[in-house]
Amino acid sequence: MPGKIGFDNKLYIQQQADEILERVGRFDNKLYLEFGGKILFDYHAARVLPGYDPNVKMHLIRELKERADIVLCVYAGDIERRKLRADFGITYDADVMKLIDDLREWGIAVHAVVITRYEHQPATTLFKNRLERRGIEVFTHRFTKGYPTDIDSIVSDEGYGANPYIPSDKPLVIVTGPGPGSGKLSTCLSQLYHEYRRGVRAGYAKFETFPIWNLPLNHPANIAYEAATADIRDFNLIDPFHLEAYGKTVVNYNRDVEVFPIVRRILEKITGGADFYQSPTDMGVNRAGFAIVDDAVAREAARQEVLRRWFRYRCEYAMGMVEKETVERVQLLLENIGMRSEDRPVVAPAWRAAREGKEAGKGNEGIYCGAALELADGTIVTGNNSPLMHAASSLVLNALKQLAGIPGKLKLLPSLITNAVGSLKTEILQERSVSLDLEETLIALSISAATNPAAQMAMEKLQELRNCEAHMTHIPTPGDEAGLRKLGVNMTSEPNFPTKNLFM
Repeated sequence: MPGKIGFDNKLYIQQQADEILERVGRFDNKLYLEFGGKILFDYHAARVLPGYDPNVKMHLIRELKERADIVLCVYAGDIERRKLRADFGITYDADVMKLIDDLREWGIAVHAVVITRYEHQPATTLFKNRLERRGIEVFTHRFTKGYPTDIDSIVSDEGYGANPYIPSDKPLVIVTGPGPGSGKLSTCLSQLYHEYRRGVRAGYAKFETFPIWNLPLNHPANIAYEAATADIRDFNLIDPFHLEAYGKTVVNYNRDVEVFPIVRRILEKITGGADFYQSPTDMGVNRAGFAIVDDAVAREAARQEVLRRWFRYRCEYAMGMVEKETVERVQLLLENIGMRSEDRPVVAPAWRAAREGKEAGKGNEGIYCGAALELADGTIVTGNNSPLMHAASSLVLNALKQLAGIPGKLKLLPSLITNAVGSLKTEILQERSVSLDLEETLIALSISAATNPAAQMAMEKLQELRNCEAHMTHIPTPGDEAGLRKLGVNMTSEPNFPTKNLFM
């Protein structure tokens, strides 16, 4: 549904800010807010809720910044195994540093970084040193003694008390971090323990966009969350505690429901018996469901997101990154909502482009790759690989020609530029192939634009590719994937490799 809007950002910010401030007021003007999901560049939410600003949470934080400190958490184990944030292709430690930089650009300083379950792991210690030597305050938390069953040990000087206290004089402390399992909850509860020891009756709440508690369990937006977290085995369910306490049916997810009895007992132990919440849903402050202004648009967008995740997990399985069970789980979700690969409009044209390339004998090393992209007006353009360029490169150039009204036969990259780049790759850099990936092609296009008016017209249309849908018959190379990501294109691909080489 290109161009259709299903979500109101202004309404969301207003309702979300009011809800958070109301929760701050419930306690002794001190709230630790566990901030789940991506604080910036939340492209999953933007794909599932058309109209959702990927940075809307940042606008929200800017509204609250005079009253809030931000604490970033990162799990030491994720640093050691170099876990990747898929939408940027960077490791979690790099994502923390990027997030600090991004927040600074918004005029917001990070109060502290917490490394959780720290055991002096080598790569983690190096990361800690890098931050501290750049003036970032870093705290380290070890695994909490007694967790999760021995409440007396957890809520003691040997448990949460063994963690250093993070001073903050703001009424709201936003605790966030890259990905699930970063230690946000334990950091909040550890701080709560220290606050009560200091006589401050602080509180805890949770901000998580998905699943959306006031939408049905089988709503595609909630199913899309299950697809997005299939690799960590998250699943949605009716909150049994909320149903028992209030007789109302609301949606939560397994980890929150499973840990709620423990969290409630910990909170009661810390506070001396105060009973803050009756259910995990009670702990939340999420108002996303109230800002959906067109449910039909949101439903169709979420269905398409499940399909995107299926393609992605199939590729990750081919690359050895996920288990077969993850692919099968999303396959089942796909079948449950009645979706097939053909329901993604760019899939069939991509395969057709590959066949056309094969018939023309244009493939590199005998492998014929096709690609297709749907523009905002619904027009679909295609591209295929050749000895000169990758399929992604051909696709983007053809899309730019379509947007700029440039005849298809007109060359945007003159031979003198492509020959020079080819000579650099083969003669200087000792690469085997001349064929340009997308990043190389975009650089060549920018050079051509200095003397070629048509190339300049094409360059001016690059921003119009943002949020367009694309599909490739083969897994994109790193240069293609990075180029498409930077252009903001929503890319899927088949689990086929573009070359017989094992190293790309």
